[in-house]
Amino acid sequence: MSRIGKAPIDIPAGVTLEISAGNLVTAKGPKGELSQQVDPDLILKNEEGILSVERPTEQKRHKSMHGLYRSLLNNIITGVSEGFKKELELYGVGYRVSNTGNLVEFALGYSHPIFFYVPDEIKVTTEMEKGKPPTIILEGSDLQLLGQVSAKIRSFRKNEPYKGKGIRFKGEQIRRKAGKTAGA
Repeated sequence: MSRIGKAPIDIPAGVTLEISAGNLVTAKGPKGELSQQVDPDLILKNEEGILSVERPTEQKRHKSMHGLYRSLLNNIITGVSEGFKKELELYGVGYRVSNTGNLVEFALGYSHPIFFYVPDEIKVTTEMEKGKPPTIILEGSDLQLLGQVSAKIRSFRKNEPYKGKGIRFKGEQIRRKAGKTAGA
């Protein structure tokens, strides 16, 4: 049996959960409102502040969806109660970032600046401190959207293994390669 799927989800105080027909789960909390469509075969039970996901049979299809939908439901409940945060750092000489509201401007060593509009559901802040790499902080309640936006930002300048230049997540280790050595 799925270990992830079996785990119950605690619903924190201040979060209301509504399960409508067709297994549409809507969570409302202090950070906003999110909804997730769950496969109609799965059985959802909300008892005394604990949500559980059960599967009707041991079919491979039901087993594969059991843990998936439990994780997705846990993410929306965590998102509306606490929210999620991702930090990206820019490594490279002359790399800069600034934002005006949700419009972010990057200077990444290209001949032109890159402008990127972050969706309104995500809050963006940028930091440029001396002695530290420029940082982009993304905060939001939707983990899928947050991951998608951070991956898009990261794609503007992929990390390269020789000098380590590029955009990376805070704390991420880049596997470095040795450069060419002089021939004899």
